[in-house]
Amino acid sequence: MPADPAAAADFTEDAFLAGQLLLRQPRRGHRAGHDAILLAAAVRARAGARVVEFGAGAGAAGLALAWRVRGIDLTLIDVDPVLVDLAQANAAANNIVARAVVLDLGAPPAQFAEAGLPPDCADHVLMNPPFHAAQRHRASPDAARRTAHLDEGEVLDAWVGAARRVLKSGGTLTLIWRADELDRVLAALRRGFGGIEIVPVYPKPEGAAIRILVRAVKGSRAPLHLCAGLVLNDVAGNASDEARSILEGAALGSGADETPRDVPEK
Repeated sequence: MPADPAAAADFTEDAFLAGQLLLRQPRRGHRAGHDAILLAAAVRARAGARVVEFGAGAGAAGLALAWRVRGIDLTLIDVDPVLVDLAQANAAANNIVARAVVLDLGAPPAQFAEAGLPPDCADHVLMNPPFHAAQRHRASPDAARRTAHLDEGEVLDAWVGAARRVLKSGGTLTLIWRADELDRVLAALRRGFGGIEIVPVYPKPEGAAIRILVRAVKGSRAPLHLCAGLVLNDVAGNASDEARSILEGAALGSGADETPRDVPEK
């Protein structure tokens, strides 16, 4: 974290999980929000599992998961060294054990292995890849925000391919993506994944889905399952009970296979 006041002015400290997770983020560029917390909530992990977050940024999703499920072995990956240092500092500031690594997700397998991520090593991979099509969206003048948000057409396939390589057989990939591009997600998962579960995310009861949360199991031959949707807000615009619970740190749907964090009584 920056030591001098001028550098500190380039960052904000933001509260997640109802103030129980405090993260420092760059004031400009890509900033974590609800998508990161929804992604963390969708991961079904247990204590002792090896978990890797791709494109971790300041670490919001991975650290939110580690806050909820004690004792995971967490690795946070990003291509930006500044964000990797920030993620490592955020983990320490929240008393979470994690390892942050600088790594390009398009790198060859040998570089993954050098970073401690050989093939078949992870139980879970979670990721929020850039999903705004470059040809349909105006690029941000901020380079970090542009990298985090824009998809040049090959990002999803590259990230899913890297996840397939590092996951163990039976390991789970969890991702969040645009609802109107479900076909791209299914195409990317066609090789090597099955047991796909899709949770549509709706802004309001009467609206179309804007996001999908997707879980897929490496090597599974189980059929696809379309789950009940998550509605974020009621007709009046107030957060739904389920959304509020997730934003406060609960798992999405059933969390019976997890080791929950002990939350002090208030």
